[in-house]
Amino acid sequence: MSALVRAGRCNPSLIEAARGGDTEALVSLIAAAQPDIRRYAARNCRAADIDDAVQETLLLLYRRVGTLRAVTSFSAWLFAVARRACLRLLRRATGTPATPADDAGIRLAHLAPEDIRIDLSRAIQSLPNHYREVILLRDIEELSIDEIAGVLGLTRESVKARIHRARLMIREYLIRD
Repeated sequence: MSALVRAGRCNPSLIEAARGGDTEALVSLIAAAQPDIRRYAARNCRAADIDDAVQETLLLLYRRVGTLRAVTSFSAWLFAVARRACLRLLRRATGTPATPADDAGIRLAHLAPEDIRIDLSRAIQSLPNHYREVILLRDIEELSIDEIAGVLGLTRESVKARIHRARLMIREYLIRD
């Protein structure tokens, strides 16, 4: 279970309501998440970037909460967004060029959910069959590694390797696009 949910600041029903479009729940969720994001940014960003990182993270929460697949992934997703915001602000301040993956992440963050679904669907369709089937079983059907191994007659290690390779291929596809 996620850190924010465990700490009792963001209960799963609040997250579900916000995912469902409840404006009051979304406002409460943002208010509950803000102190944790600020604390995270204070530890991981330059002092001058803390407010900007918090603002970017909470704005993305506002825009994307409806696209979350699972309540349990909420805090991991939120802290990953904050981490990327800190890195992006640091690169901007130091003049370090962004990598293609950073550019793709920024581009994807501003796409409409339907556009993201279309891009992901195309990326999955571009995979070879043996990679596509493990991704569909794991990420769409949400089967465990052991269940996938049983269905496909593979070892756990083979399933994990295929999932890893498939996700790398999807990432490459999205970066190129």
